[in-house]
Amino acid sequence: MTTLRMVALTAGLLLTHALVKAQDTMSSGLKLKFGVGASGAILDGNSPFSYGIGADVRAQLWLAKSVAVTASGGYTRLVARDNSTVPAYSFIPAVGGVKVFPIKGMFLQGFLGAGFAIKDAQKTSFIFGGGTGYEWDNGLELGVRYEGNQQDSASPTYQNIISQYALRLGYNF
Repeated sequence: MTTLRMVALTAGLLLTHALVKAQDTMSSGLKLKFGVGASGAILDGNSPFSYGIGADVRAQLWLAKSVAVTASGGYTRLVARDNSTVPAYSFIPAVGGVKVFPIKGMFLQGFLGAGFAIKDAQKTSFIFGGGTGYEWDNGLELGVRYEGNQQDSASPTYQNIISQYALRLGYNF
């Protein structure tokens, strides 16, 4: 099964769970919170990029006790391997998704969006992925995720799918 199919299946399962849980609404209504985070990533061994770094801001709108929709943006830089013919790829990710909390604190998430390239010749990429993590009551969040970037073939950084596995440390307030 391809990575894109796995992500679509995961997103579908998360959405189904979210719709089922949406009946369990919060007594205080909709809630909005914001967060900031930093992440580091390792990439697939076949990738021309060795690692990635990033920072983000996130808004999280609670729809129900255990379901939230998210929107985030930030900065990501994928650093080229030594002797790579492909240049580093810096982009601004803008993604939206769903976060489901099956038990208190623990979450599963799925997201889709776009990565807007910073350098002129580089192109926008389609971003998809999912992950899991834990959010403590004090606002601290730790998560791991898979993120795939599918690029325009005209980009000098073109790879069919750039796969990265990232660790994110964030704070929500």
